[in-house]
Amino acid sequence: MFDLTPTQARRCLILLVAFHIAVIAASNYLVQLPFTLFGWHTTWGAFSFPFIFLATDLTVRLFGKRQARAIILRVMLPALVISYAVSVIFPRGSFAGLEALGEWNTFVARIALASFLAYVLGQWLDIQVFDRLRRFRAWWLAPAISTVFGNLADTLVFFATAFHASPDAFMAAHWPEIAAVDYVIKLGISLLFFLPLYGVLLAWLSRRLVTWTGRHERPEPVPLRG
Repeated sequence: MFDLTPTQARRCLILLVAFHIAVIAASNYLVQLPFTLFGWHTTWGAFSFPFIFLATDLTVRLFGKRQARAIILRVMLPALVISYAVSVIFPRGSFAGLEALGEWNTFVARIALASFLAYVLGQWLDIQVFDRLRRFRAWWLAPAISTVFGNLADTLVFFATAFHASPDAFMAAHWPEIAAVDYVIKLGISLLFFLPLYGVLLAWLSRRLVTWTGRHERPEPVPLRG
């Protein structure tokens, strides 16, 4: 594994925080775009959010549980604000203009709050499960089981909070079906795509993070955890 200087470690965390916020904002935009897949209702957000669990598992593997929790604390409020702004400016995928920010949108605020609660609970659970299982010899056990439980908690909390008795008649009527299909899609992407490539992605992302944060500083190296 790599040794990072304190400066490099801080830069890596900044990159991971930015990545988390970007995926959350994109997912909150995409979840407003429902479509039908093989006769089942789902949303495009199902295809983007699995990247959050990949980033979280990578963080726990590289830095440990404490730093992963620190990332969640740094991400929560900026993600809530940015998610609300993006969803207000682009309601249901259409551009409403920056002036839309001047009027409070309860429906969008509810989606942003649901995302906030789901992210905190889902990521906390993912971190707890992953950290307990990552010491096992079978490398795939930790990312697989943490993804199953983390995605389940995230999906249930998000859709129930955002769309139960929602003013959006379609989402209010179909959110249990959409949540179930979204969960299946998330698991499919995570377990069929991310999991087989997990070792490759982990090694590649580790090298890229070190490269992007610079190798020239050498004081007090901070060892990465295996």
